[in-house]
Amino acid sequence: MDLTDEEFAQWVFDRGDRVEARLHDAVQSPYCLVTEASHYLIDAGGKRFRPSLVIAAGGLGLASGQIWEEALLSAATVVELTHVASLYHDDVMDEAELRRGIPTAQKQYGNSVAIMIGDYMLAKSSLIGSGLGADFVAWQAQTLARLVQGQVAELRGPAPDVDPLDHYLQVVSDKTAALIAASVRYGAMFSGQSADQIEALTAYGEQLGMAFQVADDLLDIVGVGEESGKQPGTDLREGVATLVPLLIKRANRPEDARLLDLLSAPVAEPDIPEALSLLRVHPAVDEARTQVRHWADQAESHLAGFPDTAPTRALKILCEQAVVRSR
Repeated sequence: MDLTDEEFAQWVFDRGDRVEARLHDAVQSPYCLVTEASHYLIDAGGKRFRPSLVIAAGGLGLASGQIWEEALLSAATVVELTHVASLYHDDVMDEAELRRGIPTAQKQYGNSVAIMIGDYMLAKSSLIGSGLGADFVAWQAQTLARLVQGQVAELRGPAPDVDPLDHYLQVVSDKTAALIAASVRYGAMFSGQSADQIEALTAYGEQLGMAFQVADDLLDIVGVGEESGKQPGTDLREGVATLVPLLIKRANRPEDARLLDLLSAPVAEPDIPEALSLLRVHPAVDEARTQVRHWADQAESHLAGFPDTAPTRALKILCEQAVVRSR
């Protein structure tokens, strides 16, 4: 089946609707509170980026007719349940107030319920994944291990003998890139790709994940209003070290004395406008954008062996979108 880019986008969208229905069905429980709290963040929406990646990568099998669509939809459901579960846990650990424009689950239901709902979603994702074969189960377990390792590393911060910038990049790799890489891999697994193609697509997903997260961190500095999807300066308020502040601290320029002082601790609310103003004109922003472009180019390079079809073009467009988000 040879689809135009518009037809392929509709093909992905239609299957995304089916995944959405499966997400709601997956978290139904005889206990009303479990069902209600599980639906809380799912109903709040989100980009559904990871399940869309599963489906888009699965579209590579359209030309040959080798798509195991039921498995593809189940895998897409698994990755989104895993992602949403991580949000329940992250918000408890971060003591976050808002998620997707509404009070976080622990603000609504309390920490204990939010943690258990995250666990419930992981259990449900594991149950669905158990029917997708040993290779899927093994890779998903490895991905979950990386997610946990990344979260713990972020909580504890870099060891004294570890470069803070290297630590940040490893956290991004484990917390974000791991699940994005898994999403693309699952699409490849259930669309008849060869072993070499599966590995190439997994590498594509890993690099795309790096570009995606660093671009998101940049938006916290350079984004405004609806463009960023969150209040600018959120990471600064929470004292979260991202690429631009880490590059500034590494350079340690005398002319950055005021900015370095502001970045030495979580930035107080009255100082946020000044910190953002200084950050937005700092050369470290362009340096970070260069890094996003590097990871996006690396991701696209892994698609070189794939034919020029609508699914391949869609995966390439995602690379460019990561770069555009960082501007």
